Amino acid sequence: MTDMTRRNMFQYAAVTGAGAAGATAAAKPKKVTTFVFVTGANGVAAGDSELTLRGHRTVGVNLPGHGPEEQFHLAYQAPQDLEKLATIPSPVTDVTLDDYVEATVNVVRRAAEHGPVILVGGSLGGATITKVADEVPDLIDRLVYDAAYCCTKLPSPAQYLETPEGKPSLATGILGGLVGDPRVLKAIRVNWRSNDRAFLAAVKEAFMADATDGELLAMLNSLLPDESLLVSNGDARGSKNAWGRVPRVYIRHSKDRVIPPALQDRMIREADAATPGNTFKVFTIEATHAPTPKAYRQITHILHKLAK
Repeated sequence: MTDMTRRNMFQYAAVTGAGAAGATAAAKPKKVTTFVFVTGANGVAAGDSELTLRGHRTVGVNLPGHGPEEQFHLAYQAPQDLEKLATIPSPVTDVTLDDYVEATVNVVRRAAEHGPVILVGGSLGGATITKVADEVPDLIDRLVYDAAYCCTKLPSPAQYLETPEGKPSLATGILGGLVGDPRVLKAIRVNWRSNDRAFLAAVKEAFMADATDGELLAMLNSLLPDESLLVSNGDARGSKNAWGRVPRVYIRHSKDRVIPPALQDRMIREADAATPGNTFKVFTIEATHAPTPKAYRQITHILHKLAK
């Protein structure tokens, strides 16, 4: 065998060996954290592109009845037909907190196959993530309540809003945009695309007081008109032996006028008292209930730091 032949065989072996090693590495991808996001009232499923760019996976949960194809109608477009919009049956009429929990558990189960899961709930989404942690505590590495409801002493978000800490909430600012009779629709339907200046001013004061008009309108145009009447009144308490052992974080919004800081603090205190061996890690950001893009960058940074 000539030296040239030996050299060619050696090079061939080196190349094929490298290829085999590469194939083995590809078969065992690196475990990455998946952030599973549960939206608040009227929200759509969405992840966080910045977290993805930082090397994580993100996914939003498609809650029952919250698909755009289920809620958007020609009557909601411009020019609007509010009389017709007031009578269209709602896709969330009989949707309960249990339905939200089931949809979220299904996503968590799939995400957990690929690595750690951090479950994030915003606003009303806090009720869902608590109950999900009761169902699958071993599949969740951390719970994050982002200015969200965490029910322990009282059963439901609706009851927390009736407390002295919840009374100052400006959440009723949406009432000026109601379409149809909630008792007939068995749902809350809000015309977020209204051009009524009084309604827009009330919503801005409640949800996004520090936003520009463009930021406010962009946020409103991302919302769905209908939300279930049943979810906010559902029993959203978690058990000490399941939810109570999952590490949890609370991101306080210091300028929140929907879930006022005093109410956020009450829920944190009550949860910590319920599970003294597993208390909240608390972060505070200067943000309204619906944060501006600039404020939301703080949330992304906090979440990024929480990933393993």
